[in-house]
Amino acid sequence: MTGALGLLLGGRARRRWIHLILGGALAMPYVLVGSVIVGPLTGVDDVFRSLPLQLGSFAVGLPIAAVTSLFPLTRPLESAAVRALCGIDADSLAHGPARTRTERARTAAWFTLHLGLGGIIAGMSLAVPPFAVVLIVLPVFAGLRRSPLGLPHVLDHGWALALSPVAGLAMLLGLAACAAGCGALLARWAPALLGPTPQDRLAAAEARAADLAVRNRLARELHDSVGHALSAVTLQASAARRLLGTDPEFVREALAAIEETTRRTVGELDAVLGVLRDGDAPGTASAPTLESDLEGLLRRTRAAGQPVTATVGIEPAAVPPLVSREAYRIVQEGLSNALKHAGSPVAVRIATADGHLEITVENPLGAGPAPRPGGGHGLRGIADRVRLLGGTAEAGPSADLWRLSVRLPLATPTTPPGPLTRPLPKGSA
Repeated sequence: MTGALGLLLGGRARRRWIHLILGGALAMPYVLVGSVIVGPLTGVDDVFRSLPLQLGSFAVGLPIAAVTSLFPLTRPLESAAVRALCGIDADSLAHGPARTRTERARTAAWFTLHLGLGGIIAGMSLAVPPFAVVLIVLPVFAGLRRSPLGLPHVLDHGWALALSPVAGLAMLLGLAACAAGCGALLARWAPALLGPTPQDRLAAAEARAADLAVRNRLARELHDSVGHALSAVTLQASAARRLLGTDPEFVREALAAIEETTRRTVGELDAVLGVLRDGDAPGTASAPTLESDLEGLLRRTRAAGQPVTATVGIEPAAVPPLVSREAYRIVQEGLSNALKHAGSPVAVRIATADGHLEITVENPLGAGPAPRPGGGHGLRGIADRVRLLGGTAEAGPSADLWRLSVRLPLATPTTPPGPLTRPLPKGSA
């Protein structure tokens, strides 16, 4: 019983009832316009003295309402009212004005439905409660039976008078049930008539995908640049501290490398933060490439005490800018991964074969620090970079080596990027 009363008179039902009454209020000007048309056609001066003529004016006014719903603000205002009063998720409703013919037709159908049901429920809400209250109190106030209220003559009978309170309560419950049913009907149809079209949903999904792609790109840039810099600076400072009293020349080189690494990283960090502030896609003009900083990257890694041998079988300037930038980040991440195994020699090979740029980073499996908990972001970043360029990547132990092997097409891929030949394993940054 309590649940049924909640459905009829609960907070959500009351708000939907208010939404219907607002629809009835919006319908009144159209009913007046309809009465101006119906009155002369029927030869009646006051159509509101006749219930059939009132309904006729209402029926004539609804098509006029449908025409006026074509104004641009109709859909945003109706969507706002539905979100506030009908308990509909905001994502299920469109926010902007109707643009296409289909959207305008759906908006007109919704506006007509809202005003039509709202006019009926508003009229019932004005007429039913007073009459129901009279029926409820009629057995107590006998004088009401002699008042000019136009009560049915059946109420002169004793049995009808005894049942009049029950009839009054039934009418109030019936009104609440009609309002709740119409409110539920409008709530069910709102997403279909006021919701975004498939084109709107596709555009929103594309916008979210683009935003996510930018966020992932920024996360990769921050991880690769700042993460590598922190690893390198930590090892450079540690090596300088150990050799402070025995090898001043190495200490000077390490401090110079720390200065260069931090200066470059601060510049890259400023660029990425600028993207976050401005909301634009990160550019490539200031991003390091094989041509601009491969030698510097190797030099700073060696200054941390990490033996690195590099074999470059292609002129870095000949690599396309996009491929060069991503290749630089891949080499940087490979060196960052190797820095965990301090003292282990690292071999970097960059060459071309069959129209692809081949990158290999190898280092012996040593007894370096265990991978950090939650690691693997760097390898996932490599996987993303390789997939976007349509290349392939493999990473993992091979014999007594840890090997990162990447192939990137030198030409822009003409087909969507395929999956990696093997998922990059977790456990390394």
